[in-house]
Amino acid sequence: MNDMTAEKSKKARGKILPIIALVFIVIGVSWWALDTFVLSLREKTDNAYVNANLVTVSSQVPGTAIDVAVEDTALVEAGQVLVRLDPVDSQAELAKAAATLADTVRKVRQQFAMAAEADAAVTTRGLELKRAEADLARRKPLLADNAIAGEEVRHAQEAVDLARAVLAQAREQSLASHTAIDNVTVAENPQVLVAREHYRDAWLNAKRNAIVSPIRGYVAQRNVQLGQRIMPGQTLMSIIPLDGVWIDANFKESQIRNIRIGQPVAIDSDVYGSAVIFHGTVAGLAAGTGSTFSLLPAQNASGNWIKVIQRVPVRVKLDAKELADHPLRVGMSSNVTVDTRQRDGAVLAVKPVTTSASTTDVYAANWAEADAAADAIIRKNGGR
Repeated sequence: MNDMTAEKSKKARGKILPIIALVFIVIGVSWWALDTFVLSLREKTDNAYVNANLVTVSSQVPGTAIDVAVEDTALVEAGQVLVRLDPVDSQAELAKAAATLADTVRKVRQQFAMAAEADAAVTTRGLELKRAEADLARRKPLLADNAIAGEEVRHAQEAVDLARAVLAQAREQSLASHTAIDNVTVAENPQVLVAREHYRDAWLNAKRNAIVSPIRGYVAQRNVQLGQRIMPGQTLMSIIPLDGVWIDANFKESQIRNIRIGQPVAIDSDVYGSAVIFHGTVAGLAAGTGSTFSLLPAQNASGNWIKVIQRVPVRVKLDAKELADHPLRVGMSSNVTVDTRQRDGAVLAVKPVTTSASTTDVYAANWAEADAAADAIIRKNGGR
């Protein structure tokens, strides 16, 4: 009985062991295929964070904040007024510039008048010379007939010489008077143009009391308060355009071997989890490792050096529609998977940038209004 049981057990083991071996073989082959055709063609990292442009808003002119129109998290449009400064100082400067422009125009008018006076003086001195020459011409024949004394002729000659000298002096004065006004009108005079530009600058500074948002985005880090004295360049707040965020994925240096620009990327963020998968493309690879650009770069030229695997930031551009449907915030964590099957792309950018990455026209001044105001001052003080 025992022999029969042992024989049956032996036969059962003989059937099970090949099955187990086959299972392990299938698992091994499956794992090899998975690694060869899937895992080896992907690069993953969870060291990835959302990033965006943090646009700093600052004042271009000094002043005191009298109106703060927004709070943190507020949505603002490009050109929307964020802060207003007390206009008293700038209005005083504008009034002073207007007075300087008016005074300059009147002084230039005076130069034109003085030049006309100098021209008239030349004409007068020319007539006096002609009269003196005519008087000398009448006396010379009388001297030959001994009708007058020689002293009168000498006096007449001296009068001619004096008239010539006075005429030459008048001509030089006329020339000097014309150097500042020749070939230009009052409005085109260099002195008037300089005063006009100063007025335009004062006009622009008066407009800059209204501090506007350069782009559409969300307010963050607002640190300006009512009554605060603002200086040019002082940071007042930041504007973050969340519709243009990207992912900075920090891959190990051993992982970037097969990463190329343009490769597809799948991203899942901690905020949405695996329920929402973002799709993007590799936009570029950084020119250095993250530690290179740190505040205190590692100093490896020492005896205590320990090798640490470095990470290279890879920028991932996100799909705009997906981003609009599921907004991300700056600094959020994410998991990034790059599909590296297509490896014919470039590792680094091969063409220089020819277009602006971002631009705004909210600071473009309406010079037509400033020019109209300046021209009105010039006309009012320019005379006929």
